[in-house]
Amino acid sequence: MAGKHRSWWGWGHVEEAVTGAEAAALTDRVRALLPDADLTAHVPPPVAELGLRPPRVAPPASLAQLCSTEDTDRAAHAHGKAFRDVVRNLHGDVRHPPDLVVRPASEQDVVDVLDWCAGAGIAVIPYGGGSSVVGGVEPRVADGYPGAVSLDLGRLDRVLEVDRTSRAARIQGGVFGPALADQLRGHDLTLRHFPQSFEFSTLGGWLATRAGGHYATVLTHIDDLVESLRVVTPAGTSESRRLPASGAGPSPDRLFLGSEGALGVITEAWLRLQDRPRWRADAAVHFDEHDAAVAATRAVAQSGLHPSNCRLLDPAEALLNAGVASTGGVLVLGFESADHPVGPALDRAVELCRDHGGALPDPPRYGPASTARGGAVDTWRSAFLRMPYQRDALAARSMIVETFETACTWDRYPGLRAAVLDAAGAALRAVGATGVVTCRFTHVYPDGPAPYFGVYATGRWGATLAQWDEIKHAVSEALLAAGGTITHHHAVGRDHRPWYDRQRPEPVGLALRAAKAALDPSWVLNPGVLLDASPGGDGPTGRRAEAGAGGR
Repeated sequence: MAGKHRSWWGWGHVEEAVTGAEAAALTDRVRALLPDADLTAHVPPPVAELGLRPPRVAPPASLAQLCSTEDTDRAAHAHGKAFRDVVRNLHGDVRHPPDLVVRPASEQDVVDVLDWCAGAGIAVIPYGGGSSVVGGVEPRVADGYPGAVSLDLGRLDRVLEVDRTSRAARIQGGVFGPALADQLRGHDLTLRHFPQSFEFSTLGGWLATRAGGHYATVLTHIDDLVESLRVVTPAGTSESRRLPASGAGPSPDRLFLGSEGALGVITEAWLRLQDRPRWRADAAVHFDEHDAAVAATRAVAQSGLHPSNCRLLDPAEALLNAGVASTGGVLVLGFESADHPVGPALDRAVELCRDHGGALPDPPRYGPASTARGGAVDTWRSAFLRMPYQRDALAARSMIVETFETACTWDRYPGLRAAVLDAAGAALRAVGATGVVTCRFTHVYPDGPAPYFGVYATGRWGATLAQWDEIKHAVSEALLAAGGTITHHHAVGRDHRPWYDRQRPEPVGLALRAAKAALDPSWVLNPGVLLDASPGGDGPTGRRAEAGAGGR
């Protein structure tokens, strides 16, 4: 973006950092929930001269023009954008930088890089926008690898072909969200996939991590928008047939969706598009009791109305991130269509909410999609986009600020929420922190919600990373024990590996290891993600890979 600069150590653009009145308002909201929080100390952003270890490998002459060894570039590709990544950067702890950042300009460049690295045993970490919050792009690999390169796909950023009749497009994997939207706008089409990281993440990253997007119902994951994939692997290039659906055996696309760069590099995809919405309607429904709010949300999810937005904020989430006071929570509802007015659908959803005690302090809004908006719904939307910047600001003030997400069936949700709150509370006490745990539903299904928890706690500068690791371990154990998934849309990466290994059926693990051995026989693609660094758990020269988050 012209005139703005990406932060190498934290979220987004340097120019968009939380300062001034926004910082004051943020700290006021935190103090309202945590009166004892001391938010006066503010650690300045780190310098980029970190004394990184020198590169351990050199590219062949044919690839040298694609490679960068500049320290800030390497530091920016050393971590993702999780709380633990930001804290390590603030401390100047960049102990696993890639030796090279490689930016292919064509698919053939990707093939050539994989050929070189497979032959030399060099680890390859596919990299899109670097917005991973689970250690998925971190070159934290076994010592047995002679080096590691970050394969940045950002130059593969074009919409190559548009099929207006079928409403689909062939798109390169390195395109960022805004650039993709801009290229489709001229065709009056949209992908309509807007994860929170939209501005700073890529199509290939969404596909590789099975990202959750804009829609709270029906088309919740990027999976639902895929017609076909083109993937470069060390064993060859895979391209699935472009089809609306197929019953011909296991889906080849499903093999690579969610593979997190461990099986291949997604260079292109055909994606299902939509006409741009012309009609919208939305409302914010308040509840006095949280159980009633959950019941209303379930009623809407099971109604067949299919809202595009159906996000339930618990009272703490509503206050902290939307500035709205409600004793039972706020349900943010939205409908949209390119074909017809959606007011009747919203009216029925509101009626269902009122059946469960819901009330509307502000009237619903109806009309063309271009109509200027406002009110609680847009307050939440704006806060949603600012959350990662606010996280960075609080992390620099010794706060522990992080999220974790899951999905479960409706019958298990009350027990899961109670177990998570109990585990988080016990862990906070154990690490000597006081805090609050918030919850919102990011997506809902007829058979269950996707709860997204936030932790806001007082920390001790220099210890916040260790404190968070203990909390994360406790809540992850609680999620699995209560019947939830370790991740609904954040992916597995390196940080979720211990719990993913327990969640995944062992026969599926055997098949995944076999696929890895067939597609990546040198075991160089993102080693340690989804699977151990090699079939026996060791790197190329027999040294075990590092453990996941917190040394666990």
